[in-house]
Amino acid sequence: MKVWLVGMYGAVATTTVAGAVALRKGLTDRTGLVTELDEFNGINEYAPLDDIQFGGHEIRDLTSTLMEATLEHLKLNEHFPLKIFEAIKDDLKCYKAKKGTAINCGSGVAEFKNTETLESEGLTLRQITDRLMRDLEEFADDDTVVINVASTEPVVEFNEEYHSSIEGFERLLDEDRKDLVTASMLYAYAALKLGIPYGNFTPSVGSSLPALKELALKNGVPHAGNDGKTGETYMKTTIAPGFVYRNLKILGWMSYNILGDYDGMVLNHKDNRKSKIISKDSTLYKLLGYNPFTITEINFFPSLVDNKTAFNFIHFEGFLGKKMKLYFIWDGIDAILAAPLVIDIARTLLFAKKKGLSGVIKEMAFFFKNPMDTNEVNTHRQFETLVEWFRKNQ
Repeated sequence: MKVWLVGMYGAVATTTVAGAVALRKGLTDRTGLVTELDEFNGINEYAPLDDIQFGGHEIRDLTSTLMEATLEHLKLNEHFPLKIFEAIKDDLKCYKAKKGTAINCGSGVAEFKNTETLESEGLTLRQITDRLMRDLEEFADDDTVVINVASTEPVVEFNEEYHSSIEGFERLLDEDRKDLVTASMLYAYAALKLGIPYGNFTPSVGSSLPALKELALKNGVPHAGNDGKTGETYMKTTIAPGFVYRNLKILGWMSYNILGDYDGMVLNHKDNRKSKIISKDSTLYKLLGYNPFTITEINFFPSLVDNKTAFNFIHFEGFLGKKMKLYFIWDGIDAILAAPLVIDIARTLLFAKKKGLSGVIKEMAFFFKNPMDTNEVNTHRQFETLVEWFRKNQ
């Protein structure tokens, strides 16, 4: 099995690779991997866990290997034991990213140091996608999946002429309309054009454009997204259904999120942050069927590095109109929570491909904050749906 990571030198990607290598060497157990639960027994036949190979695109510090990138994050976060790193560092030296694109990724991404992008070479959109596809073709085989774990992009205004059909998107590339695309669209296009399954772990547009959904169906490719459900939203979509089951009315929900690292730096910019807030806020209406008052804040807190802390206040109404409150705090390490889900998504998409499935795999909603083509965001029901889908197709 091969996994191509968009944003290969970020904390999530480096932790994903480190975790996969550590698993292969028997240095860690399989805690955190959903696809290692008994409910998914047999998936290893289609997507083996024991020897995953990695490649990827990146826009920063391309002189280094994945080993240096991993060490940079490890020094900042200490998010896994140094003895594991020492045991796998030679393996990590084997991985080196290819130059990627950052078109319309927002002012937050512009703060990255030592960035190198394809557009800085003066390439047209068609030339950029050709380069991305060439990189993928050199790496890929029939067991390859592309996962986008890059930084969050700004919200892009939908353009009917160019975004609603394959023909329109191809014309957009030929006319070099850089104002109407983002990097995540181009990566998704490159993967789907080549028949490679694509998973979008970010709230960015990715493959959710009608044009790219059409392309996936035309080429018989499975894809899924958006925005990996790793922490606070996972808790929200697990706790909120409890209020529904008890017929308690949520009057308001305040979420205040603080985080550091590159993700926090990027989300500190308004244009990038908006995508994330939309992704987080959309879940409550889908769960409840009504819109309570909400406050969702995301702020950069440098010293937290990869720790994400979320303070939640829920105001709800019970019998006889009595108002009550629930408070909870989520404090997690983002890369540690995200990395096993990246592997889960890749394995599940490869399983879908080998079963001849194509288009949006909406049954994979369990993995995402804002899943495509479904309004089901209840974690409990999502998990049941995923298990039923796997068993039916096994």
